[in-house]
Amino acid sequence: PADLDLTVRVLLYALIFVLSVCGNALVVAVLLLNRRLRTVTNSFLLSLALSDLMLALCCMPFTLVPNLMGTFIFGEAVCKLMAYLMGISVSVSTFSLVAIAIERYSAICNPLQSRVWQTRSHACRVIASTWLFSALLMLPYAVYSTTRAVPARGTHPPVSQCTHDWPSEHVRQAWYVLLLLVLFFIPGVVMIVAYGLISRELYRGIRFELDIKGETAAQRNGSGEPAPACDEGDGCYLQLSRPGGALELRALGAAGAQQDRARINSSEAKLVAKRRVIRMLVVIVAMFFLCWLPIFTANTWRAFAPRAAQRALSGTPISFIHLLSYTSACANPLIYCFMNRRFRKAFLATCSGCRRACPRRPLEEEVANANASLSKFSYTTVSSLGPP
Repeated sequence: PADLDLTVRVLLYALIFVLSVCGNALVVAVLLLNRRLRTVTNSFLLSLALSDLMLALCCMPFTLVPNLMGTFIFGEAVCKLMAYLMGISVSVSTFSLVAIAIERYSAICNPLQSRVWQTRSHACRVIASTWLFSALLMLPYAVYSTTRAVPARGTHPPVSQCTHDWPSEHVRQAWYVLLLLVLFFIPGVVMIVAYGLISRELYRGIRFELDIKGETAAQRNGSGEPAPACDEGDGCYLQLSRPGGALELRALGAAGAQQDRARINSSEAKLVAKRRVIRMLVVIVAMFFLCWLPIFTANTWRAFAPRAAQRALSGTPISFIHLLSYTSACANPLIYCFMNRRFRKAFLATCSGCRRACPRRPLEEEVANANASLSKFSYTTVSSLGPP
């Protein structure tokens, strides 16, 4: 029924708008107020949150209200500004995700080289470049967006629509194909390759750590291959010929076993943390493509087959496709909270208005529980210890 459809749309738009604004505003506050979260990766996540916040504030109300009223009442200037800002926010989000993937790949797979250039100042330059490039890329929306009077049924006066007045059909088709390539296909290939190489590197590191753990456990429990005997001249630095040598060897062996256990536990914790953060970033990328691919596919379809697309998408379908695209603006803050323990604690501390509610952890625990920045030095350990 039409009334039920309208009610569902209004409720969903309102829910997504509130979650987007509140969630991204809190993300921005957490990243700005917590000095320990000011890392290279979180700089890109801050840019991502700002673009999502801009999408929610500048686009969602101006999409829902004309949908409900059946006409665009805000005028041509708002039509141009809304289309322009929406394009910028989508572009910045995509380029931020690509920058995060490249930065993670460099830090994990090429740690020594990345330490030279992977700094917060470099991240700020990249972020500024993405915003500038997005602003230039989306200028056609500001130029060709306009309001158009469309005759209404019956004796009603014409209704106004915010649309794009392209110079020709070929220009419109070329524009939507360009957006599909620049904002989806090329970034998608880059991110799939980057995260695939990262996963391979982490898997190699995990296998190496598990092999070390198995060898240590076998030597400690006597279930593995016996260690070769130490003879004079075999290169062993411990000699068993003098009295008390066996006791010293056992004491040193116990200390070494404790160190091995501590090192393995620390390595396992770091690997678990890295897998968790990589999983978070992969989910962010997957959610972005899931939310935005339908609207770009629909726009491309309308560019090449406008009549068929209009018959299939007009009304409720295109409304829910827009709603799905806006869902990306509220998905990222939820992902950060549920998939990053350190960010979640800082998030809750900020919500409660007490920044000191989450005490600083000891250095050992902080190293073991790597945050979303995925320290370059941790990467160096994994990459240098892994098999060639």
